[in-house]
Amino acid sequence: MNPLIAALLSAALVQIVHADGDVPKPIGERVAKEFPALLDLYKHLHAHPEISFQEAKTAQRMAEELDKLGFAVSRNVGGHGVVGVLKNGAGPTVMVRTDLDALPVKEATGLPFASKITTVDESGKEVPTMHACGHDIHMTCWVGAARVLAALRNDWAGTLVFIAQPAEERGAGARRMIAEGLFKKFPVPNYALALHVMGDQPAGTLGYTSGFAMANVDSVDITVRGVGGHGSQPQSTKDPIVLSAQIILALQTIVSREVAPQEPAVITVGSIHGGTKHNIIPDEVHLQLTLRSYTDAVREQLIAAIRRVVRGQALAAGLPEDRLPLVVLRDEHTPAAYNDPKLMARLHGVFKTGFGEGALIERKPSMGGEDFGQYGRTEHKIPVCLFFLGAVSADTVRQARTTGRSLPSLHSALFAPDAEPTIRTGVAAMTLATLELLRRN
Repeated sequence: MNPLIAALLSAALVQIVHADGDVPKPIGERVAKEFPALLDLYKHLHAHPEISFQEAKTAQRMAEELDKLGFAVSRNVGGHGVVGVLKNGAGPTVMVRTDLDALPVKEATGLPFASKITTVDESGKEVPTMHACGHDIHMTCWVGAARVLAALRNDWAGTLVFIAQPAEERGAGARRMIAEGLFKKFPVPNYALALHVMGDQPAGTLGYTSGFAMANVDSVDITVRGVGGHGSQPQSTKDPIVLSAQIILALQTIVSREVAPQEPAVITVGSIHGGTKHNIIPDEVHLQLTLRSYTDAVREQLIAAIRRVVRGQALAAGLPEDRLPLVVLRDEHTPAAYNDPKLMARLHGVFKTGFGEGALIERKPSMGGEDFGQYGRTEHKIPVCLFFLGAVSADTVRQARTTGRSLPSLHSALFAPDAEPTIRTGVAAMTLATLELLRRN
């Protein structure tokens, strides 16, 4: 443990979490000093969201923040990606990542700084825009940690690589930054860190998961083709609506009867569209699926089984080869995020010392997706760790548990983090984690 941390921060960080009392030097004092400006930054980012692939202004703001701190900044890496490098002598290299993009959600929080932004998406449709997944909090904590670490150069040695990644919500940003030379043009990190807010966890707490933390995510489009005709004469048609229903039911047996019970997996049909009128049997029906898994083997098993089941159902319905369904695996794969167990154990130790055991929550692996895991899957085999930041006031969590009321989840129009304790805790936690990995011998 870094003596700087061990000697000064146990009491300090508890005070940061609860936002009361005088915070001892050095980290607590720096977080307290930066907090008013960070809160202003958070409100600005929240009120000015940009959806995936459109994060130009957000990226510019992140680049400017790093510029002011003395980072060597590169822009437009993998789209609107930003990379900042700060060298401080010989030592390890630590990458700290934030995501930039918002969601096409109409905000309903009622906050005085709520987003009123609309934008035009890639299909030409005008959509509302909101930071409903907490990326505004992520960016604020990222900037805060950069400021504190830059101010504490005497207490660490090595290289910081701070990256601001676009298009996380589309599962494309990490892949594009890597493809554009993230680990060729810039220092290859010894460790990579990120945090993510949680809508079911009290502000002031940190969640941790060792091993698989988030799932593989895949999107599959199926076009079920048939032979249309009059609804009164089904015998002269090959009904794609009936065939779609049979396919949907058959797909349910893949997880329940083909995947080993010990292996988590999900196949969800999230969309079905077909037909125009009561008495017309259409020629086509379109299905959209999401697949979730952890291991590559189970992922490949799901994809192969879907192709087999869809083809088999169509042949059983009497479809000719030239009218069999089309199954398309979209190029939007998000790989599972796997927290390196040794790195997670090391960070758990520093978080326990800094925040106390009561502030740590062990979380089960989630079937949600997060493309941060991509950074650990290159040939460099970089140990990565994504930890979780509580974002709901403790009183709100207690009331929800008492009344049985559901809390607004991530991606909800009602999701509104308890900003002050969330930001303070996030900045302190990311600073602690980075200092631990860059400690001076």
